[in-house]
Amino acid sequence: MVKFAVGQPVPRKEDPRLVTGGGQFTGDVNLPDQVYAAFFRSPIAHGSLLNLDTAPARSAPGVLAVYTAADLAELGPMPCRAVLKDADGKPCYIPRRPVLAEDRVRFVGQAIAAVIAETPAQARAAVDLIEVSFDDLPLTIDLESSASADAPAIHPEHGSNLCIHWQNGDTNAVDAAIASAAHIVELKVINNRVAPSPLEPRCCVAAYNDGRYTLYNPSQGAFGQQAVLARSIFNVPLDQMRVISLDTGGGFGIRGEVHPEPCVCLFAAKALGRPVKWTGDRSEMFLTDSHGRDNVTLATMGLDLDGLITALRVETYANLGAFCSAVGPFVPTMGGGKVIGTVYRIPAIHHSVKCVFTNTMPVAAYRGAGRPEACYLTERLIEKAAVRLAVDSLELRRRNFISSAEMPYINGFGEPICSGEFAQTMDLALKRADWAGFAERKAAAGPTRRRGIGLGMYMEASGGGIEEEARVRVRGSGEVDVVVGTYSHGQGHRTAFSQIVSEALGVDFESVNVIQGDTDRVRFGGGTGGSRSSQMGGMAVLNGCQAVVEQGRPLAAEMLQTEGSALTFADGVYVRTTTDQRVSLINVAHEAERRGTGLDQLHRYNRGSGFTFPNGAHIAEVEIDTETGVIEVLRYTAVDDCGRVINPLLAAGQVHGGVAQGLGQALLENIVYDASGQLLSGSLMDYAMPRASHLPDVDVSFNEVLDPNNALGVKGIGEGGACGSPPAVVNAVLDALRADGVAHVDIPLTSEKIWRLLN
Repeated sequence: MVKFAVGQPVPRKEDPRLVTGGGQFTGDVNLPDQVYAAFFRSPIAHGSLLNLDTAPARSAPGVLAVYTAADLAELGPMPCRAVLKDADGKPCYIPRRPVLAEDRVRFVGQAIAAVIAETPAQARAAVDLIEVSFDDLPLTIDLESSASADAPAIHPEHGSNLCIHWQNGDTNAVDAAIASAAHIVELKVINNRVAPSPLEPRCCVAAYNDGRYTLYNPSQGAFGQQAVLARSIFNVPLDQMRVISLDTGGGFGIRGEVHPEPCVCLFAAKALGRPVKWTGDRSEMFLTDSHGRDNVTLATMGLDLDGLITALRVETYANLGAFCSAVGPFVPTMGGGKVIGTVYRIPAIHHSVKCVFTNTMPVAAYRGAGRPEACYLTERLIEKAAVRLAVDSLELRRRNFISSAEMPYINGFGEPICSGEFAQTMDLALKRADWAGFAERKAAAGPTRRRGIGLGMYMEASGGGIEEEARVRVRGSGEVDVVVGTYSHGQGHRTAFSQIVSEALGVDFESVNVIQGDTDRVRFGGGTGGSRSSQMGGMAVLNGCQAVVEQGRPLAAEMLQTEGSALTFADGVYVRTTTDQRVSLINVAHEAERRGTGLDQLHRYNRGSGFTFPNGAHIAEVEIDTETGVIEVLRYTAVDDCGRVINPLLAAGQVHGGVAQGLGQALLENIVYDASGQLLSGSLMDYAMPRASHLPDVDVSFNEVLDPNNALGVKGIGEGGACGSPPAVVNAVLDALRADGVAHVDIPLTSEKIWRLLN
């Protein structure tokens, strides 16, 4: 029996190094003779550049160079890989996004010029000397008004602010079903804009030596950044662009993007012949980290006399900001579209999304990337339908759950849902949350307190990118090197992958060395995002291990003087079945090394079509102080089905993190621009992130329904908490306020907003 096999709650092997100060983040990197970058950013949201005077900055003490767009003409624009088509087959409009603003600025914070100096202080001081004049242009900030025909066009060459009107599903079938429905429920919801705010601000160190670029940069996958920088920005072969990602202090989506600042630093490193370092501060990050969410949706649901859902129409306006980020148009369309309808049987769905440009920071992936928005909308609709039909919302859910007998069930996006026990998962959550005892707890609340309980069912989709790679090398010393194309930025991949290897090869857990984040070692990989690492990276690692076992079989047979077909392999040992003679995998590896070969296998895993669909039931119990409007989450219960749980400790940590971000969005967080495009929530004094005091103890458990489409049976867990918590909390608050006549409220549920509703 392997000591630390799959399914065991093994403590993270990463932690001793990190908690004792042994972590190395990009900010810790300093190269000999390095210089420093700082950026001059647009103070206005929309205007033509009339005069850009960099002469005072160029002559400032310590300044080596000042770069503007004209200096970077050889660099390509920032790419968008979400090239979607509308219902007529017309591609979306992807405007040119230069590394530095050229003739026009389109959002506050857009980089216009870069200063390179001997010290960070000299670079920042020189930035303040740059003088610029603008011809102010009409701007548009509000999402829905930006989509109107008479709104000022942010990209005049396009003529409108509509990037694409994306549609999926049969609109005629939906119209007919809704027209004949016994009950029709409509709901308009806002999904507020949020800032990712990882603990480590964006930063980079760039160098150029011997005809080759090297970039130290936090990421969610070094290979993806290498490909963008080499192919799209610098137009050089891949092997001339090395990207190294060390420890990364949080991802949340933005680490999957290439931003302008590393491009400028790489350019400057080559031009000056010296390494260039840039470290953003927190205010810069609020301005220039790609934001998340920011949708307005009108949904219509039809139900028959028995409360069965007959149709769903979803009409969304999605804010892209001033440009398309790398995945901007994908997130609210195909990203969320994969799970529209979530865990419910809905015969007819039509999903319409108008992606709109505004004079704000571009929007990109943020934990869940479209799926939390879809889950929130669906659960709010279910609750409203239950009120309309005067039935218990739990009963309404039961009637409409997709059953396991119906699987594989083809959802509204055309994807097969192959596993899940949604009613069972809900019942487990109800029991753990003591839903039945809530009435007694509510009755015990004081006269100025309102108690409420709410459920949020969710389904998300994992497995983005159909291929992933792993290389497994077994050494005669007993160590196993595993090179993976996924990238851990806090999830604990070194622990989880070591468990997979330990079980598959029968080797010591501590002997497994997981290598990631350096494109000189990792030559392919889709990185980490979309809850894909266990399904894709884990399967690549497992298959790589199996390939190593088969590679060693002929040599093991020779060592045991038999045929390879006469051997079995288990617990790290080849066994000759007829004589019980045996030789360990490590001894075979040692012999292979002695012969000058070794046991070393590279495996490219292809999952084929289809995603896995993690799902769950989250329950929040809240208490509201009517005198202040403050909401306290008293209890929180999460039952998640992520397929096989590789490591319960790691999985619970992922649930905790997702719930924290979901509660933050539901209760506190909100990016706010004023009418002139100035960011009002540009610091931690103005943007309210959740603190420990806002979070209850989260009761986490799992309903392991294995996925039949991969040998591990895994589905993914990284984003479920962010999908389940917003509807659970909002439904709980509406339950608490129902007696006060409050039927609708949009997130974030700030204390002021709740107080005004009550007063």
